[in-house]
Formats: sequence, structure tokens, C-alpha cells
Amino acid sequence: MSVVQNLTFVFIAGLITALATGVGAIPFFFFEDISDRWNIVLWGLSSGIMVSASLFGLVGEGLAEGTPLEIAIGMGIGVVLVIVAHEILVDADVDPRQYEEADFKKLLLILGILTVHSFPEGVAVGVSFADLGLEGGLELLGFTVPILAVFMTVAISIHNVPEGTAISIPLRSMGVSEWRMIWWAVFSSLPQPIGAVIAFGFVRYARVFLPYGFGFAAGAMIYLVLTEFIPEALELGENVPSGGKPELVGGITAGVLVMLPLAVI
Repeated sequence: MSVVQNLTFVFIAGLITALATGVGAIPFFFFEDISDRWNIVLWGLSSGIMVSASLFGLVGEGLAEGTPLEIAIGMGIGVVLVIVAHEILVDADVDPRQYEEADFKKLLLILGILTVHSFPEGVAVGVSFADLGLEGGLELLGFTVPILAVFMTVAISIHNVPEGTAISIPLRSMGVSEWRMIWWAVFSSLPQPIGAVIAFGFVRYARVFLPYGFGFAAGAMIYLVLTEFIPEALELGENVPSGGKPELVGGITAGVLVMLPLAVI
């Protein structure tokens, strides 16, 4: 396959994960609201999937390509860049109501903030496609797709569903239509296909950096889980019996079980 075909295929995979964010808004076509209990379960599921995909998939594959030190350096860079990006944007938090009223400048600011969260996930998809077209993968639409890439695309897609729900909740309270909620949910993940293409192109044609790429994606995602996803679930748990901890643990367990096949492939 040509370079353009490979990049297009990876972009489509990243776009699929972005579109999955819109799925999180679909329940609002049928229900007025989603309970805190179910939101906690979804955040737990997302956390379990992301950590498992990082450890079983990205770190495991990285160790097959490089040394533990290279993986550790990549993870450190991933964490540092997320922290730095947060610090740069710490005073630029965007109220969801501004989504509807944003001018072009505000939209760029919103996209910058969302990139902090979405870009590392796109990188994870991109690096997982590093062996696209090489032997040992699954045949799909004329491409030989690495098994890890299939798992990562599915994992990020599942993970994006509760993110879409979280974005839609405040929009719902402001009377935003269901279709526009889906649009803004997808919009929040648009950096993912871009990150996927950039990461794929970088590690595919400069494979010496592949272990660092795996480490970067794993480190950034694990850091986001520990500093944002789980705290978000615990905050919701303040209004739920037992602080929502049973729901959180149950969701995390389910997420780990979903990704467990990665550990044995």
C-alpha cells in the first residue's frame, strides 16, 4: 500500500474513535437525564479500558520493540506534556454554554483545551498501527492490520462514549438539541484522527522512536485516568450511597476484562 493509503486508513480509524464520542449523546434521545450511578460506572469502565490497553497493549508492544528505559522515558514525556498543556490552559477553562455561542477565536480555544485530552488518545491509535501492512496482522479491506491496532481502536472508541455523555449533560441542561449535542461530542474528539496520523507517520518512518511512542501514549493516558477520569467519578459519587465506589470498582473491573485478551495475544 502507498503512503497516502496508509495515512488515510489510519485517519479513518482515528475518525471512528472520534465519531464514537457522539454515541455518548444518543441516550438523551430517549431519556431526560442519566443517573450519577451510571455515569460512575461508565467512567470506571473507561478507566479500566484505558489503563489495561496501556499496560497490556502499548507497554507490552513497546517492550518488544525497545528497552524498559526507552518506554519509561516515553511515558515520562507523555505525562510532562499533558501537565504542561494543562498549565498553559489552566486559566482558559471553557463553560459548555460557550460551545453554542462561540466565535471563531473561542472555538480555537475550545479545540486547544480538548486537544489536551484527545490528542494522546489519537497518538495511541497511531502508534498501534506502526506495523500496518506487515505480516502477522488481520486482513481488513485489503490492509493487513496489526491486532494491537484493532484493540486500541475499539478501546478508545468505547472510552469515548462516557466522554460524550459527560459533554452532553451540561448541554442538555441548557436546552441544546440532541443532534447538536452529538456534533459537539464528536467535535471534542476531532484531534484524535489528526494525532493518529501524525503519530503513525512519525513512528512508521522513524522506527527508532517507536518504543518512545508507545511509552508516550501509555504514560499520557494513564496519567489522564488517574488525574481526571477517576476523580470525576469520585466527584459524582458524592451524591451516591457509599460514595459510588462499588460502581467505580465494578466499571473498572469490567473495563479490564474487556481488554484482558490483549494480555494473552
